[in-house]
Amino acid sequence: MNESLLRELVPAVLGVLVRRGADFAAAEDAVQEAVIRALQSWPADPPRDPKAWLVTTAWHKFLDAARSETSRHGRELAVEFEPPTGPVPDTDDSLWLYFLCAHPALSPGSAVALTLRAVGGLTTRQIATAYLVPEATMAQRISRAKRQLSGQPLDRPGDPATVLRVLYLVFNEGYGGDVDLAAEAIRLTRQLATATDDPEVAGLLALMLLHHARRASRTGPGGRLVPLAEQDRTRWDTDLIAEGVTILQTALARDRLGEYQTQAAIAALHADAPTAAETDWVQIVEWYDELLHLTGSPVVRLNRAVAVGEADGPQAGLAALSSVDPGLPRYTAVRAHLLERAGDLEVAADLYAEAAHAATSTPERDHLTREAARIRQLLRS
Repeated sequence: MNESLLRELVPAVLGVLVRRGADFAAAEDAVQEAVIRALQSWPADPPRDPKAWLVTTAWHKFLDAARSETSRHGRELAVEFEPPTGPVPDTDDSLWLYFLCAHPALSPGSAVALTLRAVGGLTTRQIATAYLVPEATMAQRISRAKRQLSGQPLDRPGDPATVLRVLYLVFNEGYGGDVDLAAEAIRLTRQLATATDDPEVAGLLALMLLHHARRASRTGPGGRLVPLAEQDRTRWDTDLIAEGVTILQTALARDRLGEYQTQAAIAALHADAPTAAETDWVQIVEWYDELLHLTGSPVVRLNRAVAVGEADGPQAGLAALSSVDPGLPRYTAVRAHLLERAGDLEVAADLYAEAAHAATSTPERDHLTREAARIRQLLRS
């Protein structure tokens, strides 16, 4: 069974139901029920027209729910919701649904979950597994998002920046579970890129591809985190890199620079370097300057300090770090790295241990703990 095709059909089917007058929340529930039924029945009995099958099944699910909730008006509903006849219109509602799921009334977390359901076609169980939370918890999150949309004017969709941020949040959730969220984010962003000529959408797609190309080299045995400088570059996916660079070059040629294009340019410079030692850090610092100008982000300022340390030496990096808020996540780890390169091993070891204690993920904590142990071993030798 082609689950990818099933997911690609979901936005169009949802759009058909909404255009027929179904409330968004009720339509989305009906489409999900149709998807579950398709997963059960299609392997043994595939339909001749998958989209029409989904529309018909979802529409009947919607009718059943509507009649159940208003049984005392059954006669009127039977007329009002009589299924339209004729072919299913060939309309692509993906772009509209992206923006609807990024509605201003929703928090980023709710928008992510709703995007995965309404546009990604994932079931609640799949989303919950990918996020490593109980299915009931994810069901509540999605239900809350749909309740927040209830009664909201659907002519107030989220802005493009919100849509892209939601997709990037999905990508950054990483890999695992029944659904690879990084791969799913790439699939969704490809869909969006075909529906709009916004260079920032292309920039986000390029950024995802360039990061995803390094996936196989990012972890070692037992899930051990492998820093960029130590990764086996022969394991990088050169086809994804080439595709990402081509998409990025086309976007940059539009001369409408944005933050995702800028981040992709930095990722492309890393991907282009045959070895870590040959990385063009000077140009990376220049791109970080552009990114800082665009965003003013403290995280960008922190990452820029690392790049400055590589381009101009650890003392220059520490000077750049002096303008960064010490309370920022990863600040202590970055300071430890720069101090190690500057030769202050005792302080660096203590800072690595402190950063490990504050780490929010097991791989990161273990990596920083090993760094502290490595330097202390050097001090003893």
